[in-house]
Amino acid sequence: MSTENTPSESTRTPPPDAPDEPATCEYCGERFVEDDLLALHRGQAHEGDLNEAEIEAYREARESERDEVRLFRLQALAALVAIYFGFIFVYAFVI
Repeated sequence: MSTENTPSESTRTPPPDAPDEPATCEYCGERFVEDDLLALHRGQAHEGDLNEAEIEAYREARESERDEVRLFRLQALAALVAIYFGFIFVYAFVI
């Protein structure tokens, strides 16, 4: 598999709102834009090596992510329902 089209680590540009110093995992050295992403990474990749504070940070980040995903699902459902009824109204007035 060729990696010519994929950017290398040194050529990737961070998002415009990225912090000056990214959060870095002390276990593997992987870097993250947000502390919540670092906490999620630690909880999934280094579960057995975590202390109590890191475990609690992982649980809080996971709950926060669940809430965000739940909100996104509700918004997507509302958008689909609005589009569906929009098509029904357009169909009713055209026919």
